[in-house]
Amino acid sequence: MTAGNRALVLAGGGLAGIAWETGILAGIADEEPAVARALAGSDVVLGTSAGSTVGAQLCSGSSLEELFARQLDAGTHEIDPGVSIDDITALFLDAMLTAGATEQQKLQRIGEVAMATATVPEAVRRQVIEARLPARQWPARDLRVTGIDIVTGELVVFDAASGVGLVDAVAASCAVPGVWPPVTIDGRRYMDGGVRSSVNMSVVADCAAAVVLVPAGPQTPSPWGQTTVDEIDASPAATLPVFADVDAVAAFGPNPLDPACRAPAARAGRAQGRREAARVAQFLGL
Repeated sequence: MTAGNRALVLAGGGLAGIAWETGILAGIADEEPAVARALAGSDVVLGTSAGSTVGAQLCSGSSLEELFARQLDAGTHEIDPGVSIDDITALFLDAMLTAGATEQQKLQRIGEVAMATATVPEAVRRQVIEARLPARQWPARDLRVTGIDIVTGELVVFDAASGVGLVDAVAASCAVPGVWPPVTIDGRRYMDGGVRSSVNMSVVADCAAAVVLVPAGPQTPSPWGQTTVDEIDASPAATLPVFADVDAVAAFGPNPLDPACRAPAARAGRAQGRREAARVAQFLGL
């Protein structure tokens, strides 16, 4: 593996994504504890949407067993939004079909729809995010969390130096448009960083290598043309992507935002993590 800073990139994917990524890391720890410690201790942890939750949890100091047990716990603060993936896809397609619009303008259009859609109150959603995080302060680590400014359509990266609280940053990164309310921070409104990209590899362009966990199949289409595989392949870093396998995708069920998907996704992730451990160890040189 190339020498230099190493990143752990945690992609978006709803509640299924949180559970699967946690399971992957726990499964790697079952087979290769040193590899799991190396991933958890990566120089940079980048989280987008679901990945922002996992990144914050991982950097909190909680053990992987504790985090995995959270996903199996039937008691949860999570809310079923009652919105299907088909509904969200329709929202995206409406913006994507805006003739002649740039990517930024399309993101602005999605932001407008997000603002106009009735959801739970912002304070209620914030309580859900707060309940997810074992620690509510930024860690003494390079944790990066992505969001989209809904007015400008620009990608925003929150970190410990951004002056934004960790809970607010994660809430912004997880604010799926049309499902959850945009998050207000210092008078600005933000939505899910995964609207632009589930991985946002440009944010770790300063790293020499990256392990990328993606809770979706490699053939999952992107509304932006460039697929997640394309984006990872185009990264200047040496990369090792781990995509959800067929069993994991089946475990996610029809709606990765449904709290009921958490336990099956976590178990499928753990089983896959055990199978992936040797490949990750080889990439890391461990």
